[in-house]
This record gives sequence, structure tokens and C-alpha cells, in this order.
Amino acid sequence: MPSEHPPILFFNGIGANIEAAAPLAERLTERGFIMFDMPGTGESPDPVIPYNPVTMAWTTSELLDHYSIDQVDVMGVSWGGAMAQHFALQHSARTRRLVLAATTPGMLMVPGNPAALSKMADPRRYIDPEFMSEHFTTLYGGMVEGSAAKQSHIARLKPPSPRGYLYQLIAMLGWTSLPALPFLKKETLVMMGSDDQIVPIINGRILAAMIPNAILEIFDGGGHLFLLTHTEESVVKLRAFLDAAVTTDKQRKAS
Repeated sequence: MPSEHPPILFFNGIGANIEAAAPLAERLTERGFIMFDMPGTGESPDPVIPYNPVTMAWTTSELLDHYSIDQVDVMGVSWGGAMAQHFALQHSARTRRLVLAATTPGMLMVPGNPAALSKMADPRRYIDPEFMSEHFTTLYGGMVEGSAAKQSHIARLKPPSPRGYLYQLIAMLGWTSLPALPFLKKETLVMMGSDDQIVPIINGRILAAMIPNAILEIFDGGGHLFLLTHTEESVVKLRAFLDAAVTTDKQRKAS
């Protein structure tokens, strides 16, 4: 369906398949979503060789070329937020606006709760539903035990392959956006949950302070998955931010 809005290029969290973003995409029906499973996750085959943000941003640009898409709004969550930052820096001309959710500037970050981080690295969170359910609050915070959103999220997850998960982990080793952020001139929305056990809120404050045209939205009581627990609030903020660009573009054309 034709739309006046550019599509959203969406980068997911580590190990997550594209189905995990379904609740967000289903509420933003006026916009197209472009997303793909990283090598070794979801339906994507295992990576043959390790990759890094430079090669993955280039691959993404090639994907946009394939579909004749010149410009996108770029959004990333957690690990995907780092990829979104890198894509916006490497392919500035293709990036209209940038949305960073529950993410950090890379290796130079303030670490989260050690209990959450240790379980985050445990592959059982993808292959053992009981493990995931038992440690869900520790992992993600801000989620009511037994909630429909929790069960729905667990049901959508597909386990990544061991190699795919490992390569995704090492892709960001040594990477940080911090020195480049002052040169990132895109209008940016930084979204953080106040109860995020994996990415403490201070990381969002750092991003918003370092990016010249950034605004910070904090979701009270939201954990790492606040996009699921605070979906309606998130969509309202996200839509208002992206729609503002459409209004600005129309005014610029009219003048």
C-alpha cells in the first residue's frame, strides 16, 4: 500500500528473530517495515565468516538498493540500536530520522545488573521456555509475571544457532559510536525504560547528551522490553516523532 511515510529500517536485539518485532509493526500499519534476521538467527542461514557493523551496514544498503528504497527512518533496539547508529553514520544520506531504544554507544557503556547480564549470555533463554519464564523479570525487568505480553514474546522467539549468536556477540567487540556521536546530525529519539536491568538508563542519557539533535523519552517502570509492556505509549511517542519529519518536509516543499 502506498504511503507518504518512508519505511522503518528496523534492527533487532541480539539473537532475536523478526517475529519479535511484530507487535510494534502491527500498530504502525501506515508505515512499511524493513527488517531481516541476522546471520544464524530466525530463518537466516549461519554466517560463513565473522562480520562487523561496517560490513553489515553495507549489506543493509545493498538490500535497500534491491528494493529501490532511497531513504528510511532507522530504528534499533538493544544490540540493534548500535547497528542503527552505525548505519546512520555510514549511510547518512539514506537516513532521515533515527530511533534508538534500550541501547548504548557500544563498548563504552555503563553495564547493567550482573545477574541479568549473566542470564542474557546463557543460550538457554532461547531454547528452554522454562528457563526464560523463570528468569524473565531478571532479564528484562518491568514485566508483570504471567502477563500476556510476556507469554506472547516467548512464543515468538526462535533460538539462534550457536555460531550465529557467537558471531553477533563478537561483531560489536571493540566498537563504540561515542567519538562519532557529536557528528551525527540526524534528529534522534532515544527511548529508555526506567527499570531496564540490561541497559541502565544512564546509557540513554549519554546518547541524548552526545547526539546534537536528540530527545530522550523515559518510560516509567519499563524494562528492557518496554516496547512490549508500554506499547501504546511507545507508539504514540514514536509516531509523533516520525510524523514531525513529514510535516517539516511538507513545509519545506511548500516554501
